[in-house]
Amino acid sequence: MRKRYYRTNPKGSKQMAYIELNKGKKIILGSNSPRRKQLLEDAGVKFKIRAFPINEDYPVKLKGSEITEYIVEKKALEFKEVKDDEIIITADTIVWSQNEHLGKPKDLMEAKKFLEKLSNKKHEVITSVCFREKEKKTIISESTFVFFKKISNSEINYYLKKFVFLDKAGAYGIQDWIGIIGVKRIEGSYTNVIGLPVSQVIDVLQKL
Repeated sequence: MRKRYYRTNPKGSKQMAYIELNKGKKIILGSNSPRRKQLLEDAGVKFKIRAFPINEDYPVKLKGSEITEYIVEKKALEFKEVKDDEIIITADTIVWSQNEHLGKPKDLMEAKKFLEKLSNKKHEVITSVCFREKEKKTIISESTFVFFKKISNSEINYYLKKFVFLDKAGAYGIQDWIGIIGVKRIEGSYTNVIGLPVSQVIDVLQKL
């Protein structure tokens, strides 16, 4: 029988603290992203972090989810040893706009160009996730369509001056000020845009 652990909130009622996996598997998050860490914690997943820096270059012929799937597999293979009771999770998120990959901006000027390209248009946010076990790996990809209003130069400049953007695909975070005032609507998973399609990740974990 699967065990469930509870913590008590200030009002005294119980809420589930952890999602316990079948077969006693241990989750290793192969990412230093504070957003992915927070999403898994908020979902109640018990995990540890173990990540390695990698070169995220990819063959130029790849497009869309081919890019993220290539990179997450590359990240997963950095783990030279996976124990019988471990599941390694690696993830990668990109913005795909008008057949162009907008990754993490190199500097302020590139960030501004990215946001100008996204202004008043629809773009696709793609996250791929690799679940690596000792004998096999599973890769899923999720897409969310994001619709931006026309963002003024003053709004772009304010965002780039006041907020952290260099670590974000497409130079923006949907949970940040620019997302709050600029995103008209989305089609698909909100957490996917942040960096991890949590519902889909939980579904896979509970089946492994």
